[in-house]
Amino acid sequence: MGKRDNRVAYMNPIAMARWRGPSQPVGPTIQDYLNRPRPTWEEVKKKIESKKKGSKALAEFEEKMNENWKKELEQSREKALSGNEGSSRKRERKKKKKKKSCQSSSSSSSSDSSSSSSDSEVEKKKRGKKRKKKKKHSHKSSESSTYESESESKESGKKKKKSKDETEKEKYMRSVSKKRKKNHPEDKPLSSESSSESDYEEEVQAKKKRRHEEREQTMEKAKKKKKKHHKKHSKKKKKKSS
Repeated sequence: MGKRDNRVAYMNPIAMARWRGPSQPVGPTIQDYLNRPRPTWEEVKKKIESKKKGSKALAEFEEKMNENWKKELEQSREKALSGNEGSSRKRERKKKKKKKSCQSSSSSSSSDSSSSSSDSEVEKKKRGKKRKKKKKHSHKSSESSTYESESESKESGKKKKKSKDETEKEKYMRSVSKKRKKNHPEDKPLSSESSSESDYEEEVQAKKKRRHEEREQTMEKAKKKKKKHHKKHSKKKKKKSS
């Protein structure tokens, strides 16, 4: 079984058009347009004259309408002017009445304002005095509160220091009493207590002296270091300058 031959023969379009021959015209041709019926010059002149006559009649009609419109405008103006005169008289009367009422109200308002201004001044003075009193009272209360807080803080600090000292004393007394009981169990308790208190005071003083001496030593060391640093810096400057 072979393949089907689907090929089509090529047809030249130019040759086909020649074979068909000239196509028939559809619609009017150029010759028909050129050979159309045309009016003569006399007919054209008649049409122009008829148009001019029609425009003259229109102009006459418009003039008549304008005259009637002017008459109507004059009548409406006269009516409006007469109405305006009456309304202007009414307005003037109303203005006069308003002026009289305003004058009477201004006189009453001036008296009221003078009385109200005096009252307002008195009230302002009273308010200013009250504010000054309140400020003084608040300032005093704030000062008293700050003083009380400072005093309370100082008292609390003193109490803490006292409590610390008392606890240290008690610890020291206990330790000393224990040592003496071990070494001398036959001694009396009163003598041991008095001697322990004196010993504690001596130790406290010795500790204070030691602290003072240590502070002095540290200050002397710091001064010596500063002097050495100053000498080195001065030597370097001399070398640079030379």
